[in-house]
Amino acid sequence: MLINKLDNVEINLENGHKYALCDIKKGENIIKYGSPIGHATEDIKKGEHIHTHNIKTNLSGKSEYKYNYKDYGVGDVATSLTFKGYVRENGDVGIRNEIWIINTVGCVNKVAQKLAQITGAKYFPHPFGCSQLGDDQKITQLVLKGLVNHPNAAGVLVLGLGCENNNIKEFKKVLGDYNEKRVKFLNCQDFDDEIEEGIKLIDELKEYASSFKREDVNISKLKIGLKCGGSDGYSGISANPLVGSLSDRLISHGGSCVLTEVPEMFGAEHLLMERCETKEVFDKTVALINNFKDYYIRHNQVIYENPSPGNKEGGITTLEEKSLGCIQKGGLSKVVDVIDYGDAVSKNGLSLLNGPGNDIVAITNLTSAGVNMILFTTGRGTPVGAPVPTVKISTNKNLYERKKNWIDFDSSPVLSEKSMDEMTDKLLEYIIKVASGEETNNEKNDFREISIFKDGVTL
Repeated sequence: MLINKLDNVEINLENGHKYALCDIKKGENIIKYGSPIGHATEDIKKGEHIHTHNIKTNLSGKSEYKYNYKDYGVGDVATSLTFKGYVRENGDVGIRNEIWIINTVGCVNKVAQKLAQITGAKYFPHPFGCSQLGDDQKITQLVLKGLVNHPNAAGVLVLGLGCENNNIKEFKKVLGDYNEKRVKFLNCQDFDDEIEEGIKLIDELKEYASSFKREDVNISKLKIGLKCGGSDGYSGISANPLVGSLSDRLISHGGSCVLTEVPEMFGAEHLLMERCETKEVFDKTVALINNFKDYYIRHNQVIYENPSPGNKEGGITTLEEKSLGCIQKGGLSKVVDVIDYGDAVSKNGLSLLNGPGNDIVAITNLTSAGVNMILFTTGRGTPVGAPVPTVKISTNKNLYERKKNWIDFDSSPVLSEKSMDEMTDKLLEYIIKVASGEETNNEKNDFREISIFKDGVTL
């Protein structure tokens, strides 16, 4: 399969690996997706397999960029399509009506677990909130703030210990204004029986949650996170382009999509930068990329060591190749915003979110940014799920048929019998069902977890 007319490699649809379309001299670039993914380390003959033995990355350190906007013509299209959502008092729209327990510190993880088991509330354990300094403490607070404010949670119990750095008094300073009917607080050290008090507060939250009913909401209100994990050679030609097509479709209808995994933009960032709708957004994107490269440099790490053993077994060789496939999930829509930890997605269009590619950290960041659900493409398969519905989309039919307890949607028909438009229609139909209450596999399995980014000293 030839992806782009400029390519000098083609994809074998039997294994997802690359093969030379012509003779390639040592030192010449290997072109895939119309862009370089590295250079040949030896002479390569037409038809030869191209992989780790004969290609090397072109990436090194930071780069200079120039703003050169290109409009790919993803325009606005009015729609009457709706889903059944929950409209909150502040105007936000959720697709679930759950009670969440958000703990300020890891010391009360087991208290949160016990309360969840008794009441049916959802809890998301983490080890942080104390013994953290500087940015680590700040990032923990900002991520937890985003979770507390999430519209899929009708009510939230913020559970603290009392003596932690991120105690409730300090956390409230970061949280800011909140609805006292929707958010309750419990310091475990303040009560003889924290379980009894927690049940009482959760019962109050349940009563408040019962006031919300599903109603018709235009799909322009949907906010969707975009993620890939366990990628393979099919990711960039099946699932990721399909998600990109869906992203463009939703954005054209007034919706919002969020792309993260900053290290998996390295080598493909120029394609995002040329879609930034303003110079200001372009400058923020440049800072996003270079600041993350600085993070690698501070830790004496090269920026291109990214593809995992599973990626390589599946046919992905270099970071450029992985990145060029990864950003396919963002379609061709304008980049309208760059957001950081604690920021909520607020603009119609494609937003870029600061954060690493690590699966659990990335889905946590996306959830904290306020996305209603996450579209998670995978070629190797993974059971991981976010606090929000996490739609697993397989890149290949074999994975879909083997792991139906993990995978919700199969994208592989785009490689054979179905057109991209047909599959986009089908995926949109499924997403509307999920937004209206149909459970994804991560929900059925109760595979929902968080992990918070860390880059500093632990006391």
